[in-house]
Amino acid sequence: MQSWLKIGLVVSFLSAVGSAFAQSEKDLTEARYRMTALEIEEAGVRNPDVLEAMRTTPRHKFVSNKLRPKAYLETALPIGYGQTISSPFVVASMTEALDPQPDDRVLEIGTGSGYQAAVLASLVKEVYSIEIVEPLARQAQKTLRSLKYNNVHVKAGDGYLGWEEAAPFDKIIVTCSPESPPPRLVEQLRDGGLMVVPMGERYAQNLCILRKEGDKLVTQPIRPILFVPMTGLAEERRRVLPDPDNPQLLNGDFEEVMEGKRTRAEKFVADRVETSPGETPMEDGEEPELIPTVWCYLRQAQIDPDGDAPSGDYCLRFSSHELGNPSHASQGFGINGKKVVGLNIRMRIRGEGLYPDVRRKGLPGVYVLFIDDERATIRSSIVGGWRGTFDWRDVSVNIKVPESAREACIYFGLHGAKGTLWIDDIRMKAIY
Repeated sequence: MQSWLKIGLVVSFLSAVGSAFAQSEKDLTEARYRMTALEIEEAGVRNPDVLEAMRTTPRHKFVSNKLRPKAYLETALPIGYGQTISSPFVVASMTEALDPQPDDRVLEIGTGSGYQAAVLASLVKEVYSIEIVEPLARQAQKTLRSLKYNNVHVKAGDGYLGWEEAAPFDKIIVTCSPESPPPRLVEQLRDGGLMVVPMGERYAQNLCILRKEGDKLVTQPIRPILFVPMTGLAEERRRVLPDPDNPQLLNGDFEEVMEGKRTRAEKFVADRVETSPGETPMEDGEEPELIPTVWCYLRQAQIDPDGDAPSGDYCLRFSSHELGNPSHASQGFGINGKKVVGLNIRMRIRGEGLYPDVRRKGLPGVYVLFIDDERATIRSSIVGGWRGTFDWRDVSVNIKVPESAREACIYFGLHGAKGTLWIDDIRMKAIY
């Protein structure tokens, strides 16, 4: 039950960790170390214990043999039953936000493959993990036992209800998305404890740190994110449902923003947490980073209040000085390929020194990933290839939708090219 959309995909076709396709244990270990350095540490995770856990936890043991060559790509991977194993960066960043301590007893909601539990196992005293899909729970328990993660306890059940007989917990990590904090989980969190959970509508979620203070629950949003929904009782009580017959992009003019900065999340728990090496906490009066709501997994992308936006006050700027670097922003949406045959995407763009990564097919543009009802990738395509320097101009592209598509993730950005690209006023229209 992990996040399915940090598909650094942009990405796999860039072969950001290209040697992950090697099969020997030695090569897989080297790929894991390279992934940790390039896709996790360089992306902002600083906790040395979390980085070491990512270097030593064998992600390839938690996916099928067929997918092992992709185990150390910065991408989510399907594990069956409509679920996925989260991308390594998502696992690492959520683990860091949880502030794991050696004496912690942690409850995980959404065991999935067992990978997140394995990462936590080396950092805390005990992990209790609940998976609603019984075959996944059995398989995860088998894998964890074979790898000697003896401090991880797995059971099948509805995570919305928690694990009352093992409560209270010092920390709770939720790897699927409810609309709001499940009351039973809040009850089972000890006073002063932390919960890390993605919350919100199906395609408009925020990753949040919640701290329990007596009868209050203090919430600190960190950034937009996109996870599979929490099923069971949580799904039955969901109030806002997407309409896949009428797919929509939200906040296409980037005018809706939230204040964010990774060190703000650290300061939320800073009364007990020392700053990680190399980190500088946000000083009083320091200008916070503006993050566009709904848009997820920003890499080398930021709101530009001085970009002469053609629509409103803000536009989104992607910038990279080297070929091969990930630079993108993404958003998910439901789509019914039986009714929607295509998508028309219109936007305003401006470029400065754009140069594609020809060798690895890294093109500035629009990348769309389509997913079926089992969350397997059906097809992906990129439209763009913009070059050089140019002022604001209108761009319109049409993308065909596969009939079996049920969800999609759209990426805008450089995708491995170098230069600076500004995008604004994105509009998407379904073609029937």
